[in-house]
Amino acid sequence: MEKKRIVVKIGSSSLTNYKGEIDEVKFNDHVQAVSALRNNGHEVILVSSGAVAAGFARLGYPTRPITLKGKQASAAVGQGLLVQAYIEGFSKYDIIPAQILLTRHDFASRDRYKNAFSTLTELLERGILPIINENDTVSVEELTFGDNDMLSALVSGLVHADQLIILTDINGLYDSNPRENPQAKRLDYLEKITDDMLQFANGAGSSLGTGGMKSKLLAARTALSLGVHVFIGTGNGKDKLMTILTGKGDGTYIGNELLSSINTRRQWIAFHSDVTGKIFVDNGAEVALLFNGKSLLPAGIYEFEGNFKKGDVVEVYGTHQLLGKGEINFSSSELKKAMGKRSSKEITNLPVEVIHRDKWVKAEIWGELS
Repeated sequence: MEKKRIVVKIGSSSLTNYKGEIDEVKFNDHVQAVSALRNNGHEVILVSSGAVAAGFARLGYPTRPITLKGKQASAAVGQGLLVQAYIEGFSKYDIIPAQILLTRHDFASRDRYKNAFSTLTELLERGILPIINENDTVSVEELTFGDNDMLSALVSGLVHADQLIILTDINGLYDSNPRENPQAKRLDYLEKITDDMLQFANGAGSSLGTGGMKSKLLAARTALSLGVHVFIGTGNGKDKLMTILTGKGDGTYIGNELLSSINTRRQWIAFHSDVTGKIFVDNGAEVALLFNGKSLLPAGIYEFEGNFKKGDVVEVYGTHQLLGKGEINFSSSELKKAMGKRSSKEITNLPVEVIHRDKWVKAEIWGELS
Protein backbone atom coordinates (compact mmCIF):
# COMPACT_ATOMS: atom_id res chain seq x y z
CA MET A 1 0.00 0.00 0.00
CA GLU A 2 1.35 3.43 -0.94
CA LYS A 3 2.20 5.93 1.79
CA LYS A 4 -0.75 8.14 2.71
CA ARG A 5 -1.39 11.16 4.89
CA ILE A 6 -4.21 10.33 7.30
CA VAL A 7 -6.16 12.51 9.72
CA VAL A 8 -7.77 10.48 12.51
CA LYS A 9 -10.45 12.12 14.64
CA ILE A 10 -11.32 10.56 18.00
CA GLY A 11 -14.30 11.85 19.96
CA SER A 12 -14.78 12.26 23.71
CA SER A 13 -17.09 9.25 24.01
CA SER A 14 -14.41 7.11 22.38
CA LEU A 15 -11.78 8.18 24.93
CA THR A 16 -13.48 8.66 28.28
CA ASN A 17 -16.12 7.06 30.50
CA TYR A 18 -19.25 8.56 32.02
CA LYS A 19 -17.34 9.46 35.20
CA GLY A 20 -15.15 11.91 33.33
CA GLU A 21 -12.07 9.72 33.32
CA ILE A 22 -9.83 8.57 30.48
CA ASP A 23 -10.88 5.00 29.74
CA GLU A 24 -7.62 3.05 29.62
CA VAL A 25 -8.99 0.22 27.48
CA LYS A 26 -10.43 2.58 24.84
CA PHE A 27 -7.42 4.87 25.00
CA ASN A 28 -4.81 2.14 24.58
CA ASP A 29 -6.78 0.67 21.69
CA HIS A 30 -6.52 3.97 19.83
CA VAL A 31 -2.84 4.40 20.64
CA GLN A 32 -2.04 0.93 19.31
CA ALA A 33 -4.05 1.54 16.12
CA VAL A 34 -2.41 4.89 15.39
CA SER A 35 1.00 3.35 16.05
CA ALA A 36 0.21 0.56 13.59
CA LEU A 37 -0.58 3.16 10.91
CA ARG A 38 2.75 4.84 11.55
CA ASN A 39 4.64 1.54 11.49
CA ASN A 40 3.15 0.85 8.06
CA GLY A 41 4.71 4.03 6.70
CA HIS A 42 1.73 6.38 6.79
CA GLU A 43 1.78 9.96 8.06
CA VAL A 44 -0.79 10.56 10.80
CA ILE A 45 -2.35 13.66 12.31
CA LEU A 46 -4.55 12.97 15.33
CA VAL A 47 -7.46 15.28 16.14
CA SER A 48 -8.43 14.37 19.67
CA SER A 49 -11.38 15.54 21.72
CA GLY A 50 -11.64 14.69 25.40
CA ALA A 51 -10.14 17.63 27.30
CA VAL A 52 -13.40 18.79 28.87
CA ALA A 53 -14.64 15.23 29.40
CA ALA A 54 -11.36 14.21 31.06
CA GLY A 55 -11.19 17.25 33.34
CA PHE A 56 -14.63 17.94 34.77
CA ALA A 57 -14.52 15.26 37.48
CA ARG A 58 -11.23 16.66 38.85
CA LEU A 59 -13.04 19.97 39.39
CA GLY A 60 -15.85 18.34 41.34
CA TYR A 61 -18.52 18.46 38.62
CA PRO A 62 -20.84 15.42 38.70
CA THR A 63 -21.42 15.66 34.94
CA ARG A 64 -20.03 17.60 31.99
CA PRO A 65 -20.55 21.32 32.77
CA ILE A 66 -22.84 23.44 30.63
CA THR A 67 -21.51 26.90 31.51
CA LEU A 68 -18.70 28.46 29.48
CA LYS A 69 -16.48 28.98 32.54
CA GLY A 70 -17.09 25.40 33.63
CA LYS A 71 -16.13 24.03 30.22
CA GLN A 72 -13.05 26.21 30.00
CA ALA A 73 -11.89 25.28 33.49
CA SER A 74 -12.46 21.60 32.77
CA ALA A 75 -10.50 21.90 29.53
CA ALA A 76 -7.61 23.57 31.35
CA VAL A 77 -7.32 20.57 33.67
CA GLY A 78 -8.27 17.89 31.18
CA GLN A 79 -5.96 18.95 28.34
CA GLY A 80 -2.91 18.35 30.50
CA LEU A 81 -4.19 14.96 31.58
CA LEU A 82 -4.98 14.03 28.00
CA VAL A 83 -1.58 15.01 26.60
CA GLN A 84 0.24 13.32 29.47
CA ALA A 85 -1.65 10.12 28.70
CA TYR A 86 -0.77 10.37 25.01
CA ILE A 87 2.92 10.98 25.75
CA GLU A 88 3.06 7.93 28.02
CA GLY A 89 1.03 5.78 25.64
CA PHE A 90 2.99 6.55 22.48
CA SER A 91 6.37 6.35 24.23
CA LYS A 92 5.96 2.55 24.21
CA TYR A 93 6.13 2.74 20.41
CA ASP A 94 8.93 5.33 20.23
CA ILE A 95 6.53 7.96 18.90
CA ILE A 96 6.85 11.57 20.03
CA PRO A 97 3.56 13.52 20.13
CA ALA A 98 3.30 17.28 19.63
CA GLN A 99 0.37 19.20 21.09
CA ILE A 100 -1.30 21.82 18.89
CA LEU A 101 -4.25 23.86 20.19
CA LEU A 102 -6.19 25.85 17.60
CA THR A 103 -8.94 28.45 17.56
CA ARG A 104 -10.89 30.11 14.76
CA HIS A 105 -8.41 33.00 14.98
CA ASP A 106 -5.68 30.68 13.74
CA PHE A 107 -7.69 29.94 10.62
CA ALA A 108 -9.09 33.44 10.05
CA SER A 109 -5.64 35.04 10.01
CA ARG A 110 -3.88 34.35 6.71
CA ASP A 111 -0.45 34.46 8.37
CA ARG A 112 -1.47 32.12 11.19
CA TYR A 113 -3.07 29.78 8.68
CA LYS A 114 0.15 29.60 6.66
CA ASN A 115 2.16 29.14 9.85
CA ALA A 116 -0.09 26.28 10.97
CA PHE A 117 0.49 24.56 7.63
CA SER A 118 4.25 25.07 7.88
CA THR A 119 4.40 23.78 11.45
CA LEU A 120 2.35 20.66 10.71
CA THR A 121 4.41 19.94 7.62
CA GLU A 122 7.68 20.27 9.55
CA LEU A 123 6.43 17.97 12.32
CA LEU A 124 5.38 15.31 9.83
CA GLU A 125 8.68 15.52 7.96
CA ARG A 126 10.52 14.95 11.25
CA GLY A 127 8.42 11.94 12.19
CA ILE A 128 6.46 13.63 14.99
CA LEU A 129 2.79 12.86 15.67
CA PRO A 130 0.75 16.10 15.78
CA ILE A 131 -2.17 15.88 18.22
CA ILE A 132 -4.66 18.67 17.60
CA ASN A 133 -7.51 19.90 19.74
CA GLU A 134 -9.51 23.10 19.89
CA ASN A 135 -8.21 25.49 22.51
CA ASP A 136 -11.32 25.17 24.67
CA THR A 137 -9.71 27.05 27.56
CA VAL A 138 -9.82 30.39 25.72
CA SER A 139 -12.37 29.84 22.93
CA VAL A 140 -15.74 31.56 23.10
CA GLU A 141 -18.83 30.39 21.28
CA GLU A 142 -18.60 32.67 18.26
CA LEU A 143 -14.95 31.72 17.70
CA THR A 144 -15.24 27.94 17.99
CA PHE A 145 -15.38 25.33 15.25
CA GLY A 146 -18.60 23.97 16.79
CA ASP A 147 -16.99 20.60 17.44
CA ASN A 148 -13.87 18.66 16.57
CA ASP A 149 -15.57 16.94 13.64
CA MET A 150 -15.45 20.20 11.70
CA LEU A 151 -11.95 20.94 13.01
CA SER A 152 -10.77 17.57 11.70
CA ALA A 153 -12.29 18.28 8.28
CA LEU A 154 -10.58 21.67 8.03
CA VAL A 155 -7.27 20.22 9.21
CA SER A 156 -7.51 17.41 6.66
CA GLY A 157 -7.87 20.01 3.94
CA LEU A 158 -5.09 22.19 5.34
CA VAL A 159 -2.55 19.34 5.27
CA HIS A 160 -3.90 17.93 1.96
CA ALA A 161 -4.71 14.58 3.55
CA ASP A 162 -5.60 11.53 1.53
CA GLN A 163 -8.13 10.28 4.08
CA LEU A 164 -10.11 11.57 7.06
CA ILE A 165 -11.14 8.85 9.51
CA ILE A 166 -13.80 9.91 12.02
CA LEU A 167 -14.09 7.30 14.74
CA THR A 168 -17.37 7.21 16.61
CA ASP A 169 -19.50 4.81 18.64
CA ILE A 170 -21.91 4.13 15.74
CA ASN A 171 -20.72 2.02 12.82
CA GLY A 172 -21.47 4.44 10.03
CA LEU A 173 -24.37 6.35 8.51
CA TYR A 174 -27.89 4.95 8.29
CA ASP A 175 -30.98 5.86 6.30
CA SER A 176 -32.77 6.45 9.64
CA ASN A 177 -31.83 6.47 13.33
CA PRO A 178 -30.69 2.91 14.18
CA ARG A 179 -31.32 3.55 17.88
CA GLU A 180 -35.00 4.13 17.15
CA ASN A 181 -35.56 2.01 14.04
CA PRO A 182 -34.26 -1.59 14.13
CA GLN A 183 -34.87 -1.80 10.37
CA ALA A 184 -32.51 1.07 9.62
CA LYS A 185 -30.12 0.28 6.76
CA ARG A 186 -26.48 1.23 6.85
CA LEU A 187 -25.10 3.19 3.92
CA ASP A 188 -21.77 1.54 3.13
CA TYR A 189 -20.69 3.91 0.34
CA LEU A 190 -21.69 7.45 -0.54
CA GLU A 191 -20.41 9.79 -3.22
CA LYS A 192 -21.65 12.93 -1.48
CA ILE A 193 -23.64 14.28 1.47
CA THR A 194 -27.05 15.67 0.56
CA ASP A 195 -29.42 17.95 2.45
CA ASP A 196 -31.84 15.04 2.86
CA MET A 197 -29.21 13.11 4.79
CA LEU A 198 -28.86 15.98 7.24
CA GLN A 199 -32.58 16.16 8.04
CA PHE A 200 -32.76 13.01 10.15
CA ALA A 201 -29.31 13.44 11.77
CA ASN A 202 -30.04 15.41 14.94
CA GLY A 203 -28.57 15.87 18.39
CA ALA A 204 -25.36 14.76 20.07
CA GLY A 205 -24.55 11.08 20.28
CA SER A 206 -23.30 11.24 23.84
CA SER A 207 -23.54 13.43 26.93
CA LEU A 208 -19.73 13.49 26.98
CA GLY A 209 -19.30 15.01 23.52
CA THR A 210 -20.54 17.94 21.46
CA GLY A 211 -20.74 16.26 18.07
CA GLY A 212 -23.62 14.10 16.87
CA MET A 213 -24.11 12.45 13.51
CA LYS A 214 -25.23 15.71 11.90
CA SER A 215 -21.91 17.34 12.76
CA LYS A 216 -20.11 14.38 11.21
CA LEU A 217 -22.13 14.72 8.02
CA LEU A 218 -21.32 18.43 7.82
CA ALA A 219 -17.66 17.68 8.46
CA ALA A 220 -17.69 15.03 5.75
CA ARG A 221 -19.22 17.45 3.27
CA THR A 222 -16.55 20.02 4.09
CA ALA A 223 -13.76 17.47 3.71
CA LEU A 224 -15.14 16.31 0.36
CA SER A 225 -15.21 19.89 -0.90
CA LEU A 226 -11.51 20.09 0.02
CA GLY A 227 -10.71 16.93 -1.92
CA VAL A 228 -10.43 14.54 1.04
CA HIS A 229 -12.05 11.10 1.23
CA VAL A 230 -13.88 10.32 4.49
CA PHE A 231 -14.67 7.28 6.62
CA ILE A 232 -17.17 7.46 9.49
CA GLY A 233 -17.47 4.43 11.71
CA THR A 234 -16.02 2.34 14.48
CA GLY A 235 -13.49 -0.40 15.05
CA ASN A 236 -11.51 -2.34 17.63
CA GLY A 237 -7.98 -3.59 17.92
CA LYS A 238 -4.57 -2.44 16.78
CA ASP A 239 -5.34 -3.15 13.11
CA LYS A 240 -8.65 -1.25 12.94
CA LEU A 241 -7.22 1.80 11.12
CA MET A 242 -5.29 -0.33 8.65
CA THR A 243 -8.48 -2.29 8.00
CA ILE A 244 -10.30 0.97 7.29
CA LEU A 245 -7.63 1.99 4.78
CA THR A 246 -8.06 -1.28 2.88
CA GLY A 247 -11.79 -0.58 2.44
CA LYS A 248 -13.01 -3.17 4.94
CA GLY A 249 -13.85 -0.87 7.86
CA ASP A 250 -17.02 -1.11 9.93
CA GLY A 251 -18.67 2.10 8.76
CA THR A 252 -19.43 4.33 5.80
CA TYR A 253 -16.98 5.40 3.10
CA ILE A 254 -17.66 8.77 1.46
CA GLY A 255 -16.02 10.13 -1.68
CA ASN A 256 -15.54 9.65 -5.39
CA GLU A 257 -12.77 9.56 -7.98
CA LEU A 258 -13.45 13.14 -9.09
CA LEU A 259 -12.28 14.72 -5.83
CA SER A 260 -9.41 17.16 -6.24
CA SER A 261 -7.36 18.97 -3.64
CA ILE A 262 -7.57 22.75 -3.17
CA ASN A 263 -4.36 24.64 -2.56
CA THR A 264 -3.76 26.29 0.80
CA ARG A 265 -4.39 29.85 -0.40
CA ARG A 266 -7.75 28.97 -1.95
CA GLN A 267 -8.79 27.05 1.17
CA TRP A 268 -8.15 30.11 3.28
CA ILE A 269 -10.12 32.32 0.88
CA ALA A 270 -13.04 29.88 0.68
CA PHE A 271 -13.52 28.92 4.32
CA HIS A 272 -11.75 31.32 6.65
CA SER A 273 -11.30 34.81 5.21
CA ASP A 274 -13.34 37.85 6.23
CA VAL A 275 -15.23 39.45 3.33
CA THR A 276 -14.83 43.24 3.15
CA GLY A 277 -16.77 44.10 0.01
CA LYS A 278 -18.92 43.07 -2.94
CA ILE A 279 -18.27 43.38 -6.67
CA PHE A 280 -20.96 43.13 -9.35
CA VAL A 281 -20.04 41.94 -12.85
CA ASP A 282 -21.72 41.67 -16.24
CA ASN A 283 -22.61 38.47 -18.07
CA GLY A 284 -19.36 38.37 -20.03
CA ALA A 285 -17.26 38.46 -16.86
CA GLU A 286 -19.52 35.85 -15.24
CA VAL A 287 -18.96 33.40 -18.09
CA ALA A 288 -15.21 34.08 -18.05
CA LEU A 289 -14.96 33.40 -14.30
CA LEU A 290 -17.23 30.35 -14.06
CA PHE A 291 -16.58 28.52 -17.31
CA ASN A 292 -13.42 29.79 -18.96
CA GLY A 293 -11.00 29.84 -16.04
CA LYS A 294 -10.20 33.52 -16.57
CA SER A 295 -9.21 36.26 -14.15
CA LEU A 296 -11.56 39.15 -13.36
CA LEU A 297 -10.73 42.29 -15.35
CA PRO A 298 -11.93 45.89 -14.77
CA ALA A 299 -13.97 45.87 -17.97
CA GLY A 300 -16.55 43.43 -16.59
CA ILE A 301 -17.27 45.34 -13.36
CA TYR A 302 -20.12 47.82 -13.24
CA GLU A 303 -20.62 48.34 -9.48
CA PHE A 304 -19.11 47.56 -6.08
CA GLU A 305 -19.87 47.98 -2.37
CA GLY A 306 -17.59 48.33 0.64
CA ASN A 307 -14.32 49.93 1.61
CA PHE A 308 -11.47 47.52 0.96
CA LYS A 309 -7.74 47.57 0.37
CA LYS A 310 -5.44 45.54 -1.84
CA GLY A 311 -5.17 41.97 -0.54
CA ASP A 312 -8.64 41.91 1.05
CA VAL A 313 -11.20 39.26 0.11
CA VAL A 314 -14.38 40.34 -1.68
CA GLU A 315 -17.45 38.52 -2.96
CA VAL A 316 -18.30 38.63 -6.65
CA TYR A 317 -21.92 38.66 -7.86
CA GLY A 318 -23.29 38.02 -11.33
CA THR A 319 -26.65 39.02 -12.72
CA HIS A 320 -28.59 36.63 -10.49
CA GLN A 321 -26.35 35.03 -7.88
CA LEU A 322 -23.15 34.93 -5.85
CA LEU A 323 -20.40 33.61 -8.12
CA GLY A 324 -17.53 33.31 -5.67
CA LYS A 325 -14.93 35.32 -3.83
CA GLY A 326 -11.31 36.22 -4.22
CA GLU A 327 -8.33 38.26 -3.13
CA ILE A 328 -8.49 41.66 -4.78
CA ASN A 329 -5.54 43.52 -6.32
CA PHE A 330 -7.20 46.95 -6.07
CA SER A 331 -8.29 49.19 -3.23
CA SER A 332 -11.87 50.45 -3.42
CA SER A 333 -10.66 53.89 -4.51
CA GLU A 334 -8.48 52.37 -7.24
CA LEU A 335 -11.30 50.14 -8.45
CA LYS A 336 -13.62 53.13 -8.70
CA LYS A 337 -11.25 54.67 -11.25
CA ALA A 338 -10.58 51.44 -13.16
CA MET A 339 -13.89 49.58 -13.38
CA GLY A 340 -15.47 49.38 -16.80
CA LYS A 341 -12.27 50.28 -18.61
CA ARG A 342 -11.25 47.84 -21.34
CA SER A 343 -7.71 48.85 -22.19
CA SER A 344 -4.63 48.53 -20.01
CA LYS A 345 -3.57 51.92 -21.41
CA GLU A 346 -6.53 53.46 -19.61
CA ILE A 347 -5.30 52.06 -16.27
CA THR A 348 -1.94 53.41 -15.20
CA ASN A 349 0.20 52.00 -12.38
CA LEU A 350 -2.38 49.30 -11.55
CA PRO A 351 -2.47 45.52 -12.12
CA VAL A 352 -4.22 44.11 -15.18
CA GLU A 353 -6.38 41.73 -13.13
CA VAL A 354 -8.77 42.85 -10.39
CA ILE A 355 -8.81 39.26 -9.08
CA HIS A 356 -6.32 36.77 -10.48
CA ARG A 357 -7.71 33.32 -11.23
CA ASP A 358 -5.18 31.75 -8.81
CA LYS A 359 -6.74 33.79 -5.98
CA TRP A 360 -10.35 33.04 -6.90
CA VAL A 361 -12.77 30.41 -5.51
CA LYS A 362 -16.19 29.57 -6.94
CA ALA A 363 -19.16 29.75 -4.58
CA GLU A 364 -20.00 26.09 -5.18
CA ILE A 365 -16.92 25.13 -3.17
CA TRP A 366 -18.19 26.56 0.11
CA GLY A 367 -21.67 27.95 -0.53
CA GLU A 368 -23.70 24.88 0.42
CA LEU A 369 -21.76 24.56 3.68
CA SER A 370 -22.59 27.99 5.01
